[in-house]
Amino acid sequence: MKKKIIRKAVATSMACLMAASCMAGLAGCGSSETEKGSVYYLNFKPEQDKAWQELAKVYTKETGVDVKVTTAAEGKYEETLTAEMDKETAPSLFQVNGPVGLANWNDDCIDLGDSDVFKELTNESYALKDTEGTVKGIAYVIESYGIIYNKTLLQKYFDSDFSSVKKIEDLNSFDKLKTVADEIQKNAKALGVKGAFASTGMDGSSDWRFKTHLANLPIYYEYKADNITSTDAIKGTFLDNYKQIFDLYITDSTCKPTELASKTGADAETEFFKGESVFFQNGSWEYGILTENGMTDDDLGMLPIYIGAEGEENQGLCTGSENYWVVNKNSSEADQKATLDFMKWCVSSDKGTKAMADDMGFVIPFKNAKEATNVFVKADTEYTAAGKEPVSWNFTTMPSEDWKNGVGTALTQYAAGTGKWDDVVKAFVDGWKTEYAKANG
Repeated sequence: MKKKIIRKAVATSMACLMAASCMAGLAGCGSSETEKGSVYYLNFKPEQDKAWQELAKVYTKETGVDVKVTTAAEGKYEETLTAEMDKETAPSLFQVNGPVGLANWNDDCIDLGDSDVFKELTNESYALKDTEGTVKGIAYVIESYGIIYNKTLLQKYFDSDFSSVKKIEDLNSFDKLKTVADEIQKNAKALGVKGAFASTGMDGSSDWRFKTHLANLPIYYEYKADNITSTDAIKGTFLDNYKQIFDLYITDSTCKPTELASKTGADAETEFFKGESVFFQNGSWEYGILTENGMTDDDLGMLPIYIGAEGEENQGLCTGSENYWVVNKNSSEADQKATLDFMKWCVSSDKGTKAMADDMGFVIPFKNAKEATNVFVKADTEYTAAGKEPVSWNFTTMPSEDWKNGVGTALTQYAAGTGKWDDVVKAFVDGWKTEYAKANG
């Protein structure tokens, strides 16, 4: 657990006493600038940086309150947050990724139980509470992820002479997905693609898709089988399933497995929107990037991630949140108030909710939320309406970042041929027990 940061509060009352003793013509404590406060938001999501920067400008123009947005690099949020929180001008608004993340920063977070933004939630289940039951975080977005597919290219496959699967409705299990991917890979030239799947990049900008998001699937099915919601010792019951979907990703691909260590998230995005691959594991947050690069709603769909688990034909998309806003307890009262006002404006005003729905592609769990135009969000709604069960986000129970990194390293070495799958299992199971004990010892 990281060392907690202790700062001395600004001696506002002393400044006021000093100012009161000064000549009347001098500016005293409590200037309009000080009272107004400011907002410093450390954003977690690089793909929404541009939208947040624009929204900050709109808010500043409308209210006169300065809003600074800094965005951490992909996979570097916790590292960046630790560095920024040790500065004099630390973020007044930042993010934790669930109970494990909150445990690291709980002492630095104010109680949000009486805040306006908490009262705007459609359901209190979207609040993150500490072990004492105090509301410390607010989920600001509900997202979905799965296997994004290019409808045009997939239809070209369905219509081909060599396809065994002829329509999207039949692509509802791992076996069917493997059949389709294998046939696409075998006939890549005829379809005009480089591979079935975009590169499974294990660079830091991309590896979270597999050491966290893909790893959620075996955790989800184990929790479901054991009727639990967390554990101090994962058993690894579904790690053979994890292996077969990862194997499919790295063999039916645009590149060789030995190249994956240096492949980035941007590489995978580019391969997909250029039509070099048919499939791309990612989430609803990718909608803006893909459409900005020429893809349309008619080009885009999303499948559940099938791993060969029993009953998966009734599975929906992975839907949930690991994105919880928290307010820095060490910020001045003026900055805390300014931050809380900004948060409420984002989730309740026309301009704020429109930006979050349309520009960021978010589904926000607040009373004044606007309907998202995001085609992947609509896909999640359609799956749920059809009776498919959404896969819960259980990676918020992963014991630590070190655990994720251990799994990621083992996956990278396995893909490169320098490690064995047993090393992945060891990192997953033994690493979980070790890291859980560290975090809860």
